[in-house]
Amino acid sequence: STSATNEKTNMLLMSVWSCFFGQDEEDGTEMGEGDEWMQGKTLIKPLDQLDLTEAELKEEFTRILTANNPHAPQNIVRYSFKERSYKPISSVDQLAVHFVLEGNLLHQDSDEARRQRAKQGGEDAGDVEEGGGEERADSVESKVGKKEQKITNQFNFSERASQTLNNPLRERGCQTEPPPRANFSATANQWEIYDVYLEVLQKQEKNKEKAKAVPKKDDDKGKKKMMLVETQSDDITKVAKVAKIIERMVNQNTFDDIAQDFKYFEDASDEYREQEGTLLPLWKFQYDKAKRLSVTALCWNESYKDLFAVGLGSYDFTKQGRGMLVFYSLKNSTFPEYIYPTTSGILCLDIHKHLPYLVAVGFYDGCVAVYNLKEETLQPIYKSTAKSGKHTDPVWQVKWQKDDMDNNHNFFSVSSDGRVVSWTLVKNELVFTDIIKLSLAGAVSEGPEGVQLPIMACGTSFDFHKQIDYLFLVGTEEGKIHKCSKAYSSQFLETYNAHNMAVDAVKWNHFHTKVFISCSSDWTVKIWDHTIKTPMFTFDLNASVGDVAWSPYSSTVFAAVTTDGKVHTFDLSINKYEAICQQPVVAKKKTKLTHIEFNPVYPIIIVGDDRGYVTSLKLSPNLRKKPKEKKGQELPKGPEVEIAKMEKLLSLLREPENSNA
Repeated sequence: STSATNEKTNMLLMSVWSCFFGQDEEDGTEMGEGDEWMQGKTLIKPLDQLDLTEAELKEEFTRILTANNPHAPQNIVRYSFKERSYKPISSVDQLAVHFVLEGNLLHQDSDEARRQRAKQGGEDAGDVEEGGGEERADSVESKVGKKEQKITNQFNFSERASQTLNNPLRERGCQTEPPPRANFSATANQWEIYDVYLEVLQKQEKNKEKAKAVPKKDDDKGKKKMMLVETQSDDITKVAKVAKIIERMVNQNTFDDIAQDFKYFEDASDEYREQEGTLLPLWKFQYDKAKRLSVTALCWNESYKDLFAVGLGSYDFTKQGRGMLVFYSLKNSTFPEYIYPTTSGILCLDIHKHLPYLVAVGFYDGCVAVYNLKEETLQPIYKSTAKSGKHTDPVWQVKWQKDDMDNNHNFFSVSSDGRVVSWTLVKNELVFTDIIKLSLAGAVSEGPEGVQLPIMACGTSFDFHKQIDYLFLVGTEEGKIHKCSKAYSSQFLETYNAHNMAVDAVKWNHFHTKVFISCSSDWTVKIWDHTIKTPMFTFDLNASVGDVAWSPYSSTVFAAVTTDGKVHTFDLSINKYEAICQQPVVAKKKTKLTHIEFNPVYPIIIVGDDRGYVTSLKLSPNLRKKPKEKKGQELPKGPEVEIAKMEKLLSLLREPENSNA
């Protein structure tokens, strides 16, 4: 009932009161000291004296118990190295441990407890423990009669096992201030660079003087100091790449106007000319140690469009001497990227299309060699000798070919001794194979014992067909051009009576498979269809022609250089009779131009002369003009268009022959 419940509750409260504050004096108990103020006061009323309604008593109060620790921090952050910032931790440990005691208590009925009792003396020891506090009369006698068995101390017991200390885990963190930063900028001028080099040289000289001044007793220390000085001087090689980049930056700043012209300038005056164009001079490349040498060969690197090779030698055969192979980049016109001095003059070179670090070179003394730009040595990795079949006369041209069946690299060479030779790179040597021997038709000479020997023709130039792998042309000193095949070494496929003097260059068209061009010292440039024995076009340039080259962007554009210092540029689709640009590009009148090459990508050409200079020139828009697109019509592009342009010109020249036939 409710009254019984109230009485129990009152008794419980009174007991709590007595626990905390003691009982009254009437009950015979003493109150705590200092508790007199509590006498006569009723602190807690019984429940039956409280004014509570039955509804309030029956009202339920819901308390929700959760496993969350109210004292656990909710704002812990940790540094995220991935996002480089502090991130709050979503999961916080809510476990609160109040007391932990590790014990070794076992239930007495468990198997482990029985095994331990058996070890401690069996069931007797267990009976003694079960007896507890009851004393029996024969207990003393049993103790005397039987030896007491020592019981293992349960509170200081360790098994036979190694106990090692576990190192406590510690977390260490540090926070540092960020390093100070500052922006630095400066200009690097030539005189500032010169002053820095002077300071370094002065320091090196002082170090050498200090090393010499060391007394004899300290010879070992002196040697060590000298070694340190040498290593410091060698450390400049470690910054070679950085120095090269800085040098290019300085040059680009120095020749900024030329770089801007190369990239953006277009001659606006071409709009007021009907057909003619101009050449804009850009950089001029020259090496001081090659001033007295002539430019005898030029070749662009097809993998690195800004890099080209220059062969230096002499065309004056009474003054033959040393030569040089140098590589220039458009990014630095003041100094070569690579320099290879040679004992004999270079007359020709060619860079491999797919391996841009391999360069084949032909020399005046008849040798051919292969240089590897990756090697640090200045000597070629391959070179022909008298034993390995070198030419007996100057080598006038070399050309890389496709790899053979065994994937060995190979190239061809032509020489004044009348031999066209294939050279194969096998392991550490050059293996030669004679492809064809050029002979004069009907000309013989008497050998020993009356044997008649054919007189050999002197090869001066050659070129391989762009699509038909076995077909190639050879120009001779007698002015003839022979069409040859790699498969036939005994006879020519065709012979063209091309020029009255030596053929200086012969080159296939990049687009049209039937067309090739030739030039000679007889002042003429001729364009041929190899199926017809007579030239399709003949141009007289009023001076000896040193070299000719087809443009890589048009089948009808070509350029030639003459010994009077002029560059002649033609576009057959615009004018079939004369050049659309004739421009002298050298300052001195006596300077002769020797070679010309078009860049494979950029609208520029490079021209070499007999004083060792290479000049780069930019073609104006009229020299690389393309047909204008009409509104709403897209003109076709690609090699087919270029082939059609040349074929249209050739068809006009073939028609009279067909009609006469």
